[in-house]
Amino acid sequence: MRLAVLSDIHGNVLALQAVLADLNQIGGADAYWILGDLVALGPRPVECLDLIRDIHPAQVISGNTETYVLTGNIYLDTPNNEAEWRSWPDRLRQRLLDYSWTVSQLRTADYEYLRDLPAETTLTVPDYGKVIGFHGAPGDDEFNLLPSISDADILSHFQGYEGRLGFGGHTHLPMDRDLGSWRYVNIGSVGVPRDEARACYVIATFEGGKANIEFRRVVFDVEAVLTDFQQLNYPDIDYVTRFYRREW
Repeated sequence: MRLAVLSDIHGNVLALQAVLADLNQIGGADAYWILGDLVALGPRPVECLDLIRDIHPAQVISGNTETYVLTGNIYLDTPNNEAEWRSWPDRLRQRLLDYSWTVSQLRTADYEYLRDLPAETTLTVPDYGKVIGFHGAPGDDEFNLLPSISDADILSHFQGYEGRLGFGGHTHLPMDRDLGSWRYVNIGSVGVPRDEARACYVIATFEGGKANIEFRRVVFDVEAVLTDFQQLNYPDIDYVTRFYRREW
């Protein structure tokens, strides 16, 4: 069985199209998972959702930015000093502009689609066992399972879950960690890869009771995405420029 796992598209239709073309070139997959952060902070949220709906058979879940888009409850790091607190109004204003713009692009049917997405997904693979998919960490779509975190700390987030392999996104940093009783794979980001300029996704091939994990990298035109933002009069060009050029 072959499972394609994507995450963190962020409204970047050029990157998503490039990944889907790569998938088609290698013969596709038996099943597809898309692990949240579908539309926010990208120039083409509607176009991305249209493409996502056409992927079959697919399990799609929500990420933390779906919550921001649907509710307006936007998470920001807690200020640690006077200077950070003084900058808080500008930071909050900018984030509200970003997410309000995304909302303005979406149709009612898009809102309903995002509203009804589950938070996690599971799959039982014959001769292998149970696989789980989430956005940030199991039970917490905001938590960053970063490469610097110890195996024990990562494993603590899997307590209470059944399975042997977990896929997540959120950090935009690919990672494959053998934790003993669990294996954790961060699949990176399709739309806004953080470690390099190419989109990243995973092909998991299950055979003979084992899972082979292949990270696939796909080129897309970052500057064309930024030009698209400008032509659409996106309200926070400075922020998305830093975001897409990996200056964060």
